[in-house]
Amino acid sequence: MCMHDEATPHYIDMIDQTTLGHQFIKSEFGQVPRVGWQIDPFGHSAVQAYLLGAEFGFDSLFFARIDYQDRAKRLREKTLEVIWQGSKSLGSSSQIFTGVFPRHYDPPDGFTFEINDVSAPVQDDPLLFDYNVQERVNDFVAAALAQVNVTRTNHIMWLMGTDFRYQYAYSWFRQMDKFIHYVNKDGRLNVLYSTPSIYTDAKYAANESWPLKTDDFFPYADKPNAYWTGYFTSRPAFKKYVRDLSGYYLAARQLEFLRGRNSSGPTTDMLADALAIAQHHDAVSGTQRQHVAADYALRLSMGYLQAEKLVASSLSFLSAAKSSTEGKNPGTKFQQCPLLNISYCPPSEARLPSGKSLVVVVYNSLGWKREEVVRVPVSSENVIVKDASGKEVVSQLLPLSDITLRIRNEYVKAYLGRSPRNTAKHVLAFTASVPPLGFSSYVISDTGRTSRGPSASDVTSGSMNQNVEVGQGNLKLFYSEEGLKMTRYLSTRNQVTAEQSYAYYIGSNGTDKDPQASGAYVFRPDGVLPIKSQGEAQLTVVRGPLFDEVHQDFNSWISQITRVYKGKNHAEVEFTVGPIPADDGISKEVITKLTTTMKTNGTFYTDSNGRDFIKRIRDFRTDWDLQVYQPVSGNYYPINLGIYMQDKTSELSVLVDRAVGGSSLENGQIELMLHRRMQHDDIRGVGEILNETVCLPEGCKGLTIRGKFYVQIDKPGDGAKWRRTFGQEIYSPLLLAFTEQEGDSWINSHQTTFSAFEPSYSLPKNVALLTLQELENGKVLLRLAHLFEVGEDSEYSVMAKVELKKLFHNKKISQVKETSLSGNQEKAEMEKRRLIWKVEGSAGEEVKRGGAIDAEKLVVELVPMEIRTFLIKFDDHIEMVGDREQQQFAYVLK
Repeated sequence: MCMHDEATPHYIDMIDQTTLGHQFIKSEFGQVPRVGWQIDPFGHSAVQAYLLGAEFGFDSLFFARIDYQDRAKRLREKTLEVIWQGSKSLGSSSQIFTGVFPRHYDPPDGFTFEINDVSAPVQDDPLLFDYNVQERVNDFVAAALAQVNVTRTNHIMWLMGTDFRYQYAYSWFRQMDKFIHYVNKDGRLNVLYSTPSIYTDAKYAANESWPLKTDDFFPYADKPNAYWTGYFTSRPAFKKYVRDLSGYYLAARQLEFLRGRNSSGPTTDMLADALAIAQHHDAVSGTQRQHVAADYALRLSMGYLQAEKLVASSLSFLSAAKSSTEGKNPGTKFQQCPLLNISYCPPSEARLPSGKSLVVVVYNSLGWKREEVVRVPVSSENVIVKDASGKEVVSQLLPLSDITLRIRNEYVKAYLGRSPRNTAKHVLAFTASVPPLGFSSYVISDTGRTSRGPSASDVTSGSMNQNVEVGQGNLKLFYSEEGLKMTRYLSTRNQVTAEQSYAYYIGSNGTDKDPQASGAYVFRPDGVLPIKSQGEAQLTVVRGPLFDEVHQDFNSWISQITRVYKGKNHAEVEFTVGPIPADDGISKEVITKLTTTMKTNGTFYTDSNGRDFIKRIRDFRTDWDLQVYQPVSGNYYPINLGIYMQDKTSELSVLVDRAVGGSSLENGQIELMLHRRMQHDDIRGVGEILNETVCLPEGCKGLTIRGKFYVQIDKPGDGAKWRRTFGQEIYSPLLLAFTEQEGDSWINSHQTTFSAFEPSYSLPKNVALLTLQELENGKVLLRLAHLFEVGEDSEYSVMAKVELKKLFHNKKISQVKETSLSGNQEKAEMEKRRLIWKVEGSAGEEVKRGGAIDAEKLVVELVPMEIRTFLIKFDDHIEMVGDREQQQFAYVLK
């Protein structure tokens, strides 16, 4: 649907938006695309090559932007065109012919023909003084021969156009027609109107051997002081909104399938469209103008409102009353809370009248059972939580922090146009246990007791002059005048301590010699300043049965809450940054650092769009000898899932909740950029300063960002299991829906727990259910992904198997067809048409993929990093939804 960015989208979003586009092309034109055309994104990811290229059945991929030093070397060595193996796990089974343009995505100089362009047109009337046919033919031949000198084979491609051209197309085609005619008449070249597919076929027919490329094309710089690594973090709130709705869309599609798609009711279609266009390389990247960002957000919110109705009706259907009169009863009206990140949730905050209680239905979109802490704001401190059987659940009551109350009041008013009706004073936390692809129900009730309940937390306040220790088990948090230190005890003799701090880079305003400034795209720091606590820093320590947390205020615009959960080995850091001060005229790019004594030898690892991890070495590039001009921004990489480093004794991993930029600029240290507020434009096309604000009746001020990152320390090689499985939980948070009941009326008359899977079945922990979607034609699109790379984990980097009969145990599967990743062609036909390219040297061993599906057993095999896509047909007669008492059946008209 769009030319997506390659640094900041999640791979699931990239797949979804491309699938939407491919389905449109197939339905409207009956065509299957063969070429990836990513000419403008600012750097290129390994996932784009193998997943968004080869796995779609593409024969080739083309783009323009690579590092200026990399391009110079490739021009010298004729290596602009390569065979790209983006995945070390899938190797040559998922490689693609890739072409980098010798300059930008525009024609050679002298061949642009918009109405106001200065290129000389072909004047072929010999009666006129400016007749120039031979001169222009010679110009054309010279430009073509110059490109041949940097390209293998005698086929070259010119891109006739660039930004903002073809507003007057006739002038272009009139000149191109003349050039084709006169140059071919000259005889030295053969010129034709062509396509990337025709060009690819010509290159393939030349039977050339091509250089091999691995890894990716990040970071990208177009000049010595212009690394396009700032956009990895730009507009962090919008990046989080896109990520949140991506996970919500995944769950909503599942529920739409389980309910049965109804074209006359609410659907997920509007959200699908909005999410697709939000992956554009000037959308989720954060490089659009403010009014365009607002338009993207508006489209997303409109899509969410439709999907929210769909989710509510689906949960109402799946939890429908058990009695035989269920058809006569009105469905449950569920409410949801999209602003829970600022502790705003009207249904949970409402004061419950006597005899009434709040039912919370908790839906899990993952393929395995989860036990996870749920947090909701409440107005009463006298609340208890029970499960559906009436058994009280351990809960914890915490105070809302002052910063949360401020943000909640300001942003609810800014976004909804009204202040919160209720005054939530507490957060209620409890552990929900939820089956795979299903839901559980819990009841929150007000006991009416005024005495301190058993769920209340112990709260103490003090200064950082005092030493404070938090945490039970082998993960401890230590607070002192020096700040926060996290210590993980890996054994009696092996402990690792990470010290956390904040700082900000001063964004360059440019200099007389080089006017390049930091801006929406470019990160050009001009020094870094540590952020120290102002005055005597205050700590609030909260201890409870589920987790301990510490509240810290560093200054008036940075605070954080650090949590350690009982039975978990990671720390959760919830940061609040903003409004970043701007009255001093200094651009600020805020970072957090984790510093250890680990001996990492300049090496760290970052993910590619949330999928493969790629080894990074500071001040080093695999493909050329790097000349270092920007030692900070030139070592920044995009992070969608996480970043980690290791030495001989330990491994430290950091996972994120949205796309950010990050690096390891010193041995044993990791840093993440959390927020940016600029004072200058970076002259890359936006024409507007990146200065996000939120406006209230009393005026506008800088945008505040709230987010989370997660830290775990393991023995070497043990961190992958946590990164992969917990990373899934970050992407797919539990979905909460609320309704009130009188007494136990709802619990007693409704289905309180549900799983779409066969009882006791769950997906293996190394497999994710990426897509479960009923299409308009009634078929079901299913995607299953292996989460681990080859050699990443001793237990999980192995062949995985999924039993489709147990996935759909109440449905009879009549047909399963494996397709390309976008579902627009059968996999077998795609493989038959695949071009087998010759590679210089060794292309590596062919990776054996998961085997064909036996029509009787219906078991899907997945090798490490493999994603398989299927179109499934079911018998349409009867489908049973959940376990009904008295074996009642739900009939769904297809």
